[in-house]
Amino acid sequence: MAHQWRGLIAEYPDRLPFGEGDPVVTLREGGTPLVHAPALDARTGATVYVKVEGANPTGSFKDRGMTTAVSRVLQTGVKVVACASTGNTSASAAAYAVAAGLQSAVVLPAGKIAAGKLAQAIVHGATLVAVDGNFDDCLRIVRELTETHPVALVNSVNPYRLQGQKTAAFEIVDQLGDAPDIHVLPVGNAGNITAYWMGYSEYAGRTTLASLDETATRLPAASTKLPEMWGVQAWGAAPLVLGEPVDEPETVATAIRIGNPASWKYAEAARDDSHGWIDRVTDERILAAQAVLAAEVGVFVEPASAASVAGLIQAAEAGRVPQGATIVCTVTGNGLKDTATALGGREVDIDPIAPTVEAAVAALAL
Repeated sequence: MAHQWRGLIAEYPDRLPFGEGDPVVTLREGGTPLVHAPALDARTGATVYVKVEGANPTGSFKDRGMTTAVSRVLQTGVKVVACASTGNTSASAAAYAVAAGLQSAVVLPAGKIAAGKLAQAIVHGATLVAVDGNFDDCLRIVRELTETHPVALVNSVNPYRLQGQKTAAFEIVDQLGDAPDIHVLPVGNAGNITAYWMGYSEYAGRTTLASLDETATRLPAASTKLPEMWGVQAWGAAPLVLGEPVDEPETVATAIRIGNPASWKYAEAARDDSHGWIDRVTDERILAAQAVLAAEVGVFVEPASAASVAGLIQAAEAGRVPQGATIVCTVTGNGLKDTATALGGREVDIDPIAPTVEAAVAALAL
């Protein structure tokens, strides 16, 4: 009988900070596809794979960290989880709260959330609070709230979030047989690049500043090398590139529209320790990469996800991609979360034809 994926905590029990008998909240997250993308090979001269995190239960990588964060909350007796969100975190927190029998509260920047993500939080029963401000304002409010009230913070500043998210690196090594030469990720709040570097380091038998469970680093190494970590920010929301916070971040890629990343220092450590870099790309490049992924690879992603691919293509055009390298790009969320952006400028009215094969043949110019 084929092995059925059981969720991250069950699949990697020795590498996560949970013991036998601890409560586990899972929607069978993880185990996402690693898809070879020949169209990106042709553009870069490398062998490129995309890690399709939109295949997680709520359609984004956030589920990896939410299973560990919410499972930990159940150990504490707290009954309410809260997050600041540009969309994906709210959807994931609300869904996992339902699975755990908890309440969820979402603080979000008014008018800055894609409709698909907002719908998810609503249908899962989250209490929504809209703030006349940006994501950084929302995170500040939530952090203060959870410090003074019996509410658990489940943003990526919660170290258990990173523990779940690091497992994507484990899966990539397991699927490829070793770590890639380069890993490229979108960077918003910077938790994901931090978590991947933690995961790769632990799988290679090394430690990182962000490690929470030091016992995980003493397990036998599963990989022989570490990748360079390449981070990509949107042009109008690139504090790590500019070296200072961005007060009014702006980009079509709403999931990375963040001006003061919570995991700033850890992201810099991942960049520096891996001999990688963090760069920025324009919205035009992000949308172009989104179109390439959809039309030439067969993977539909939300704009923020496409930032990793946009950054890789930009690097290739600048001669920065080593020929023949093995590269993985994480694409973080499903394109169905933001269809309005994907369809922007496209004509979607379709004139009906007569109900005959002949009419279909004519319409298809066969």
